[in-house]
Amino acid sequence: MRIIRLKEVIENTGLSRSTIYKYIGEGTFPDSLDLGGRTVGWLESEIHDWIMVKVEERDKNHGND
Repeated sequence: MRIIRLKEVIENTGLSRSTIYKYIGEGTFPDSLDLGGRTVGWLESEIHDWIMVKVEERDKNHGND
């Protein structure tokens, strides 16, 4: 299990910081983990799973053409 910081989440998803926090607020993106102080991180596996759901949605939608 690996915890990644915001910079890597941005690199992996292509989303901006503000979009990530917007999606968290909407409940459509994995929530961050409080690592103490003002430090947060995300489980890499949860970010990967979120990306895979987006790929599955895309593939499913392409099947409806």
